[in-house]
Amino acid sequence: MYTRRQALMGAAATAMLAAMPPLAAVASEIETEIAALAREKVTLVAPPYVHAHEQVATGGPKVVEFVMPIVEKKVIIDDEGTELWAMTFNGSMPGPLMVVHEGDYVELTLVNPETNSMPHNIDFHAATGALGGGALTLINPGEQVKLRFKATRSGTFVYHCAPEGPMIPWHVVSGMSGSIMVLPRDGLKNEKGEPVHYDQVFYVGENDFYIPRDEDGNFKTYESHGDAYSDTLEVMKGLVPTHVVFNGAKGALTGDNAMKSKVGESVLIVHSQANRDTRPHLIGGHGDYVWEEGKFANPPAKDLETWFIRGGSAGAALYTFLQPGVYAYVNHNLIEAVELGATAHFLVEGEWSDDLMKQVEAPGPIPVN
Repeated sequence: MYTRRQALMGAAATAMLAAMPPLAAVASEIETEIAALAREKVTLVAPPYVHAHEQVATGGPKVVEFVMPIVEKKVIIDDEGTELWAMTFNGSMPGPLMVVHEGDYVELTLVNPETNSMPHNIDFHAATGALGGGALTLINPGEQVKLRFKATRSGTFVYHCAPEGPMIPWHVVSGMSGSIMVLPRDGLKNEKGEPVHYDQVFYVGENDFYIPRDEDGNFKTYESHGDAYSDTLEVMKGLVPTHVVFNGAKGALTGDNAMKSKVGESVLIVHSQANRDTRPHLIGGHGDYVWEEGKFANPPAKDLETWFIRGGSAGAALYTFLQPGVYAYVNHNLIEAVELGATAHFLVEGEWSDDLMKQVEAPGPIPVN
């Protein structure tokens, strides 16, 4: 006798359902297969640096284990002493760049210490299902949760906190975003399918901050996250940031904090912006290969002067330095770069090539005939 449900499904669907093993059996089989995989524990490092990893995978897929505490803290975001009540993954802005290979499993233990005041979670743009993990990872202070997802697509992807409602943008513009890079198992390739190698990788996370001002135009300070919330929300609604910076603060990647390289080295720059569009540009250099949309399954663009990173995404650019010197790496909305802080530096050592550039005549008086 057919049930109403069977009648609605139809005979073919009913037969298929009957042939399927019980869900518990399928889940058990999956867990058994994953349990047999090799495991690797990774210690995350603060950007712009990236934890050690293979560019070409050796062996089959594995489970890569990460532990990431959530840190709420007050930080200084410019050279004028402006304060931000920051919410961070692993204590840094942006959160660390996590690197795995396509087919690997990412297993993250997210920790919300009892000293924090806010609930938090994590939404992986690289993941499939349940709001990118956000629905499965919401934790209060004093709790932790473990999430596993399979890295099915290669590329660079944003992750960020996404609790609910207006808390989502507030947490993001308070510092709670980062990136994960899923490398192809056989490494990066150029537009011809030939292997591409990098000597160094740096991670630049762009932040837009919205700091309220008092009646005199000075930036305000607050005793807690909660005290800052309503005023900050009003500034956010105006969509005009007070600061646009790299890695959490103006000057975070300049001067003594400049990223260092050498002539002849190929550097991969991963750049993310979890909230707004941006236009990275390396002054005096180029994007030899640029995965502007951050997806390594697509062929890279070549020889770009400036590339476009959509809000809520991460991209990657590879450049081999040919000349020594200080290279400014900027958001080429130059107002944001110069006035709001979106500037970083690469300090490159090596021998100068007059063939590539030479001052033929020094500055001097205009000749008078």
